[in-house]
Amino acid sequence: MSTYTHNQKAITRESVRIYLESLNGHCTNTLYDLVIEETEKGMILEVLKWCKGNRSKAADILGITRTTLRNKMRKLKITD
Repeated sequence: MSTYTHNQKAITRESVRIYLESLNGHCTNTLYDLVIEETEKGMILEVLKWCKGNRSKAADILGITRTTLRNKMRKLKITD
């Protein structure tokens, strides 16, 4: 396992633990969607920044089509 993979797993686990602790015993049924949406949004924003807004390059790096990227950006309310 690479150092990056190990760090990413640790960061994700820590973030989930902190979120669960912040619930103070209250239940949630949206944790999965929340984590996936925020992770996806952050990843797309960083890749777009890395590619200086070039959607074609960003889609290539993400391994998705430009159409899929555009749809995800719309869903996640990401603007240029």
